[in-house]
Amino acid sequence: MPVTEIPGYLGRRLKAQESKKVAEGETPARTAEDPLAPRGLDLLLLGTVLAIVGVGIAMVYSASAVYAQVKLGDGTYYLKRHLIYALIGMVALYIGWRVDYRIYQRFVYPLLGGTLLLLVALLIPGVGTRIDGAARWFRFAGLSFQPSEVAKVTLVFYLAYSLSKKRAEIRNFSIGFLPHLFVASLFGLLVLRQPDLGTTAILVAVTFLLLFVAGAKISYILLALLAAAPIVYHQIVGTPWRLRRLIAFLDPWAYRHDAGYQVAESLMSVGSGGLWGLGLGGGKQKLFFLPAAHTDFIFAITGEELGFIGLMGLVLLFAVIALRGMRAAFGARDLFGTYIAFGITATLTLQALFHMAVVLGLVPTKGITLPLFSSGGTGLIMNLFSIGVLLNIAARNPAPLVSPAPARRKRVTNRRKVSRVLVAGAGEASS
Repeated sequence: MPVTEIPGYLGRRLKAQESKKVAEGETPARTAEDPLAPRGLDLLLLGTVLAIVGVGIAMVYSASAVYAQVKLGDGTYYLKRHLIYALIGMVALYIGWRVDYRIYQRFVYPLLGGTLLLLVALLIPGVGTRIDGAARWFRFAGLSFQPSEVAKVTLVFYLAYSLSKKRAEIRNFSIGFLPHLFVASLFGLLVLRQPDLGTTAILVAVTFLLLFVAGAKISYILLALLAAAPIVYHQIVGTPWRLRRLIAFLDPWAYRHDAGYQVAESLMSVGSGGLWGLGLGGGKQKLFFLPAAHTDFIFAITGEELGFIGLMGLVLLFAVIALRGMRAAFGARDLFGTYIAFGITATLTLQALFHMAVVLGLVPTKGITLPLFSSGGTGLIMNLFSIGVLLNIAARNPAPLVSPAPARRKRVTNRRKVSRVLVAGAGEASS
């Protein structure tokens, strides 16, 4: 796709890069006459993801074995459950990698409608499974399904499709901004009703980031943030347990045995690991001191057992995902692929940063898993599928050859046989 056709922040960034290359005497990488060459499988991205998943499996078992043995009578319960989801996730990754991402444009609105129906169904009493006061799951055959994880991917697909389709009118409030904000707000409100403030924040943040890179006016984004401020204030101050968490965040040690218990235990877990950690399996906080050790606070257990070095290694792996994701976004064949790659990268990166910030006491406590790492079900599967889609975009595979639809035969007196011609790369010219 020529750089001149890319709107917004991404277009300006790429134009600046090519202008610099021209000034230095180099040939620009992107021209209308020089199609983007395929890159093949991004082995660095794939290897990084497999490393995170592999270490995550070990840490899930280490963090959950004692708890599972005492509560469920099987120390490998969460390990086996996690392995099942990881296996399904690997199949999803393969599918995401092998299927041309451009095909998702055909199913954007059915996916959007189906996801909304699932989110609405959770609000019907008796339909969803309620755990700790939150109705976020459907459960069947011993496995759980969480629609909000599907909503993250569906929203990215919708925004990528709509923003690329309306790229010429993205700075128009009623066409380029308001419809996208409405859909994202609808998703956010349904997820917030579960309740799940953390996922809602990620959905809204990714929406604003995609609107920004697509070229929406910053004044519109700021206006929307100001309009949302009273809602956020009411959700925090008007909910007693959220208000207690906010107060405890300001001084967790003053509420050591109350609202600040989780963050205090989390900080103790990270601090006791030191530089090299206590060794895999040697952590103490998972022995019924730190709640949700294998899910919402697995980063703390990792710090305790693998130390500061282990935490920095994990942060570095997520940084590689962010960099390779941005590389895929800037190098995509079309604007739809660019926005999908950016949205997937932003979703995974923001969730990882949010999880780490909660564990380290940098933001108020909110239950949110570490993507690709924590014990999870739907989240792990959808994250691995997203990585597969990212790999497909990064590969820059050529557009499939599509035979043009045969024209309606005309009645002529002098009939001549016309041969059908397939033009190689015809699909790419429109990218």
